[in-house]
Parts: sequence; structure tokens; C-alpha cells
Amino acid sequence: MERSLMPHTYRTIDVPVAGGALRVAIWEPVGETVATALLIHGVTSSHLAWPFVVERMPGVRIIAPDLRGRGMSSSVEGPAGMAAHADDMAAVLDAVAVASTTVVGHSMGAFVAVAFAHRHPDRVRRLVLVDGGFPLDLPAGVDPEQAVQVVLGPVAERLSMRWSGVQEYTDRFWRNHPALAEDWSDELERYIAYDLVPDGDAFRAATTYRSMADDTRDMNVGTLLPEALAALSKPALFITVPRGLQNETPGLYPPAYLENVLAQFPQVRHVHLDDLNHYTVVMSERGADALAPLVLAELGS
Repeated sequence: MERSLMPHTYRTIDVPVAGGALRVAIWEPVGETVATALLIHGVTSSHLAWPFVVERMPGVRIIAPDLRGRGMSSSVEGPAGMAAHADDMAAVLDAVAVASTTVVGHSMGAFVAVAFAHRHPDRVRRLVLVDGGFPLDLPAGVDPEQAVQVVLGPVAERLSMRWSGVQEYTDRFWRNHPALAEDWSDELERYIAYDLVPDGDAFRAATTYRSMADDTRDMNVGTLLPEALAALSKPALFITVPRGLQNETPGLYPPAYLENVLAQFPQVRHVHLDDLNHYTVVMSERGADALAPLVLAELGS
């Protein structure tokens, strides 16, 4: 069956925040705007993770920043962490004159969304937390430095590598990535090209290692997120998938562990999407086909 995708126009703005400016994408629907949503990407990602989802959200104005330390916001100075990101999101909404909205977070972006709802509760109507936002299943006694490797592994290692250009970066790291090889697309190639920034005579991934490490430690062993989750009062939809960052099973929330998480937060609604991994739930046609209707339902609630 042919799919009819609704068009949006696309532009970016720079929003002043502590330490610099965030690059923020705005997708405006062609025609009537019926809702606005703030979309927050993952730990080493950018706003270009979202085009598949945007295409499937007719009439919705999408606001999607590059978080500090990522994408074209990689030069923002100062520490990262959930509080800094949450305050940045308030600045983004101020810049686009949005008083409050539904917030969709993927991976680390879901943790940022929870922190944002806690620090700025008047700015958040509802939360959609995609494969993130709730404590991960870390080994008992893991220290902050170990958390980075336990959670991210090869993702963290990529940030210390250098590349001759987009072609090498694409071919040597991404082309045969186990989570993406079966869902390769032009959108993914644009995402990869956007992720490179100059570093002397070579190129590196735009995400800074310091930002990634600060955030991974904070979201796994920091104090803000436990406080935010304990006080969670916003309507929240938690979406999980069966496979993880390397297309492995189980994913970030193994079934028995997930059952315990859901028991701790009985007010949170849960949907499990089959046959997807941590990347493809947002960065593929089939993932967006499954995810976008859930987000649209929340916007209409």
C-alpha cells in the first residue's frame, strides 16, 4: 500500500543557553498546525534522528534541538548533565514561544524529558518515553566510570576515533552496524554526514566525550532522576523494544527487569513494540510507522 506522508517545512535557529547556543530544528506543517511537540534525541545523536517520525505526524509542529555537546550544539561550554539539559529545554520553548507541550524523548532524551518535567513542570503536558527514562539494569555496585562502558560500549569508543571524512566514517563504522544494516536509508546517510565535525586534519563525531560521559553518569548514578521519577506526576507513556544498541536481545529493559520497573510506576502506561531495536524504533520507516501513531494519540489526549 502506498503511504501518503504529510509535508513539513524545515529550518533551524540558534537558541542562547548557558555556555553558548543550541542548534534547534523546527519542522512546520504545511497547512493547519494542530499541535506542537518537543522531540529530544539520544546520548550521541542529533535532531536528524527524527525525520521518519516527523513525516508521519501531519499537522504537528516539531521542535527538536541538538542537545549541548552534540550536533551543531557541540561547542556549548560547561558541564552537561540532566539539570543542564532540562534548563536548556525551557530556553528552547521560550525561544519558540511555546508555553507548554508534549515532550517525546528517545534513549537519553527520555531521561532529559523526565528531568525537564521535574524542574519545569509548567512547561510539560505529557511525556512519551521511548526506550529510556527509567533506571537501566546495571550490575550491582557499578561505579560511575564503569557505567559509561556498561551502557554504551562501542558507542562511547566511537567518540575517541578520527576519520578522514564522511565516506570512511560511513563505511568503517556505520555501514555494517548490526542495528541498522537492514534499515539503511538516505535519511540515515544524512544523519551520519551531519554527525562529523573537523578536528585538525581529520574529523570526529560531533558529540564530545565529556558530554556523553557526564550525561551517562548522571542518568545512571546521579540524584536528580531518582527524585524526578519519585515525584512523577505528568501523564507518561513508556515505549520499549525487544533489542538493544547492537540489535542484541534482550534490549535495555529485559522482560523480568521491565516487569519490576512497571510495578514501581503503576501510573505509567506501557507499550512494547515488537521486531525493533533501540535505533530503528525512531530511525527507520517501520519504527516510525509503529511509533508515530502512539505519539499522535498523546497529542490528542
